[in-house]
Amino acid sequence: MPLRFGILCFPNVQQLDLTGPYEVFASARGAEVHLVWKDLQPIRSATGLMLTPDTRLADAPDFDVLCVPGGSGVNALLSDEEVLAFVRDKASRARFVTSVCTGALVLGQAGLLSGRRATTHWNALDFLPRFGATPVEERVVRDGPIMTAGGVTSGIDFGLTVIAELLGREEAETIQLSLEYAPAPPFGAGLPNTASASVLASARERMAGSRREREALLA
Repeated sequence: MPLRFGILCFPNVQQLDLTGPYEVFASARGAEVHLVWKDLQPIRSATGLMLTPDTRLADAPDFDVLCVPGGSGVNALLSDEEVLAFVRDKASRARFVTSVCTGALVLGQAGLLSGRRATTHWNALDFLPRFGATPVEERVVRDGPIMTAGGVTSGIDFGLTVIAELLGREEAETIQLSLEYAPAPPFGAGLPNTASASVLASARERMAGSRREREALLA
């Protein structure tokens, strides 16, 4: 029986939150990856890339791994009871319940992070205690069946970590090598504590609108 991965695919998803782990999961032997949404119409990601779900929420099978990516579209999901009920239901039978970036807020809103250690994008870590979670500044955090990843690019690290848990380290390393995943960023500005003050201020400004909306939704 194939390993089934279900990734929530919603309007204004951060595409790399989704496509990073998708590439890893789909590269695993015997994997079956579903992009799940309310219907099968193409959707526009937060940065404009069009994505096409292949499985409706109502028709989705149970998954070995349920993954919720992040992005500005997360805000709408925080008050979408149909989606939250779906996440709760599938989480109850998944081997791993996971998120990338601000997808952790959806897990939290669904009541799945209470009493758990978790991570998310650095600009949203302070929201996690509102869900009863303990925020951890790491790329990938596992607490029992809950596995959360930090911002955007950490979805690749997370994907490899999941594959190692399910299929062993050699399979994960084979995928890593096949993808030539050997990060060597040209700049050291990937975290708030390594970026310059001006770069940090600029990044915060770009994300301010979505953050204000989240603050209002979670107040």
